[in-house]
Amino acid sequence: MASSGRFYTEQFGCAFVPPERDYSGTDLAAGTGVEGAALKGAHLRLPGHRSDGPTLEIYQYAQNESRLPPAANRRGFGHIAFAVDDVAKSREGVLKAGGGSVGEVVKLQTSDGRSVTWCYVSDPEGNLVELQAWR
Repeated sequence: MASSGRFYTEQFGCAFVPPERDYSGTDLAAGTGVEGAALKGAHLRLPGHRSDGPTLEIYQYAQNESRLPPAANRRGFGHIAFAVDDVAKSREGVLKAGGGSVGEVVKLQTSDGRSVTWCYVSDPEGNLVELQAWR
């Protein structure tokens, strides 16, 4: 687990949720809007929650963007993620409310056998938001 992950576990009592993640490929590039996207990271369960509680995602992209506009692979706070019932419908709601489109809606299989449909959008101020539906 990277130093950021250790920081949140040691300083705030977050708990590592295995496995560590290592993602790359065309689906990741399509979903993030980052050409050649590759990232590694971990999920940390927020303190005070049970095993199905919310997690903080700590990821490091292989390449980092340093200029505006907001990008999924920028250093520092990257995005906040929300579980939704229907990613496409939620994406449309964000766009109608003044948010922006960042990447495409994609579906992928995770290393633990589940599937997730997800995309990145931006809020009206340009902050990145991930929408995800797990099955």
